[in-house]
Amino acid sequence: VENGLDTRTSLMVRNIPNKYTQQMLLSEFTENGHGPGVIDFFYLPIDFKNRCNRGYAFINFVDFKDILMFHRQYYGKHWRTFNSDKICDITYARIQGKAAMLKRFENSALMEKDEEYKPLVFVSNGPDKGKRLPFPDSSNKTSS
Repeated sequence: VENGLDTRTSLMVRNIPNKYTQQMLLSEFTENGHGPGVIDFFYLPIDFKNRCNRGYAFINFVDFKDILMFHRQYYGKHWRTFNSDKICDITYARIQGKAAMLKRFENSALMEKDEEYKPLVFVSNGPDKGKRLPFPDSSNKTSS
């Protein structure tokens, strides 16, 4: 990544304590400089039955170079909230890029769920960079 040879932008963050909500985790990332504007896609899957997260999240960075700082800050470290023994693990996501992530979830059953369960999408660039966008469903295509 550092020398520009690997330009993938999507990560899977694992071993997230189950009590984190999507908003809590996004707030923590934002406080540490990895929020909307730096990322343009964020999804923390929630188990609908027990209302806890599944322990992993997907993040897409606008610029692959920003992954370095995120990785240095979180990889192999304990989570600061909930006094958890879990150690953060970070790998590249199987699905790469904001567009591919959107496509993966647009026809998912979770699109019929409450907003708190849906992936968060942000404007990638321009004057509105970092502004939250509604998650596009198959009948409401947006591009940014």
